[in-house]
Amino acid sequence: MRSVTETTASKVPEVTIGFWIIKIAATTLGETGGDAVTMTLGLGYLVGTAIFAAILVAAVGAEISVKRFHPFLYWAVIVATTTAGTTLADFFDRSLGIGYAGGASILFALLLATLGLWYRSLGSVSVETVTTPKAEAFYWATIMFSQTLGTALGDWMADTGGLGYGGGALVFGAALAVVAAAYLWTGVSRTLLFWAAFILTRPLGATVGDFLDKPVADGGLALDRFSASAVLAAFMVACILLLPQRAGRHPGNCQMLPESDT
Repeated sequence: MRSVTETTASKVPEVTIGFWIIKIAATTLGETGGDAVTMTLGLGYLVGTAIFAAILVAAVGAEISVKRFHPFLYWAVIVATTTAGTTLADFFDRSLGIGYAGGASILFALLLATLGLWYRSLGSVSVETVTTPKAEAFYWATIMFSQTLGTALGDWMADTGGLGYGGGALVFGAALAVVAAAYLWTGVSRTLLFWAAFILTRPLGATVGDFLDKPVADGGLALDRFSASAVLAAFMVACILLLPQRAGRHPGNCQMLPESDT
């Protein structure tokens, strides 16, 4: 008798350098795209949140319903979380008057609660275990709250912290470098480092996005939001086509099979 490990296909891509490049582009697109709808079109944060929330629900439903990894669908859902996260964070911080500190605190509590429920329900919050619809639902809920929290943190650092958009991008870029160093040279939990990096890429994208489209008087480049969003979307498409995008395969149940006669 011999033991053979079954593998279960995941719909989550392997976490590579290409993954992080596309993720940062997606978070920047979420900022410029969200601002284009709420500010350039003048629809406001509440209407913008409703629009992007509807898109997000449809995208997540489509992602969970498919049976295998589709790169364009996966990244479309990521972009949906970043745009919805942008407008939702702005609604919390500005329309409701909670402020950056209050909004970030509430969102951080929601993120921790989601991770806690995920861990209690399935015993792990590692992306390597995202191979069932239930795990996928927790995965996307966690991503949504992390994207929204990241937006609030980016705005807080750039506006209230007095660093401006360029300074904020440098701070979050440096924080990501620390996480990368911990991954390369320490034994810190890979799951913890993944979620730390995932959260930090959002404020990095938010500050870069604001730097691109905010007025020059506010420290931005005043680029057209729709044009900037189109360029970022084209860059993402090129990266998805050119950089390796494949799902990981993760160990499932072990079965005992008879030895081959050969």
